[in-house]
Amino acid sequence: MNNIAQNRQVVIETIALTKIFKDFWGRDKVVAVDDLNLQIYQGEVFGLLGPNGSGKTTTIKMLLGLLYPTKGRAKIFGKSPQDVEVKSRIGYLPEETRLYRFLDSWETLDFYGRLFNIDSSERTRRAEALLEMVGLAPAAERPVGQYSKGMARRIGLAQSLVNDPDLLILDEPTSGMDPIGTRQIKDLLLELKKRGKTILLSSHLLADVEDVCDRIAIMYGGRMLCCGTIDELLTQQDEMQILIDRLDDEKLAQLKQYIQKQLGVDVISITPPRKRLEPFFLSMVEQAQEKLTTHGSLAGGRVSDFLRAPKEATGKELIEKLVTEEEPESQPVESAEVSAQPEKVETKRKVLEQLVSSVEPGSQPEQIEESVKAVEKKEPEKQVDRSVLENLIDDSNKNSSQGGD
Repeated sequence: MNNIAQNRQVVIETIALTKIFKDFWGRDKVVAVDDLNLQIYQGEVFGLLGPNGSGKTTTIKMLLGLLYPTKGRAKIFGKSPQDVEVKSRIGYLPEETRLYRFLDSWETLDFYGRLFNIDSSERTRRAEALLEMVGLAPAAERPVGQYSKGMARRIGLAQSLVNDPDLLILDEPTSGMDPIGTRQIKDLLLELKKRGKTILLSSHLLADVEDVCDRIAIMYGGRMLCCGTIDELLTQQDEMQILIDRLDDEKLAQLKQYIQKQLGVDVISITPPRKRLEPFFLSMVEQAQEKLTTHGSLAGGRVSDFLRAPKEATGKELIEKLVTEEEPESQPVESAEVSAQPEKVETKRKVLEQLVSSVEPGSQPEQIEESVKAVEKKEPEKQVDRSVLENLIDDSNKNSSQGGD
């Protein structure tokens, strides 16, 4: 097991996933995806590569629940892709940006925010932050139908982030973008990765994939040819590269002679190292920005603070988990104690529901303590039994230590 898989939650899993498209008569016509077995872990950027028609987009559509598999199954966060709760945790940028062309960019983000039931003030805050982040703040009032393809991809990326997703699925995110926008998107993906987001990236631009992906899989004809980390797949084990300061012709000849005679190794080539085109291009543009102005899109701002790390379990989910947690195996008990178990479970539930309802998301420990005290001050029949709460915490800690990753 590689380092990425250690102690990581499996976010995407496919088991013998297969999709066969049939003709009018119901006969098998195209095997788009054939027996795909894949695992993608929390906090990694995973690249899905392959030529046109290799099954990448079909795979993504099955992961999103837009297509049903012919055989096999896919799981997202351990659940079916058709689960509505799962869909609320996904951000998706399709290969073709299809937006309402008469809405401007702010109205577009506000519309998608409404679909996720985000309140008005929060939608406004997120829209402003996202437009600044993708460099479209100066063009916020222009209808998106007037945007260039690169600008349309920028607003498409912004809408995929409006719900602060835990899983981001991007199909050709840098298609049509200039090198500045491409570099910006790659930096954004790396920042989202630091925040614990999981990213599935499908792209034909292999240099981009190499820059940001932890692991990649290459598909052809619906089948997965290989899967591994960038280093595992690209390192040439039968050659070595030595980088030294530049030598004059005389010393270079002496070096070749020494290597061939003393080490018995043929020198294949000695050439000056060369910069990559992308950093050279970006440095030239950066110098030009100090002297010239442009009416095109600008470099984006920092990543918005609302794009947090993956969310913890909701209050209701936590209640159910703690209430239904199995007790450790113990010696047989008297019948009176057995009959008291339902009452104990109900007491647990009431205590936890009072706590969850009184604590705002993201509260600090001192705020939680104040909420506990506030609940305890209520009328006697609704007071928190602190011994029950302490037992709950002890039980939870014991179970966590026993059931570690």
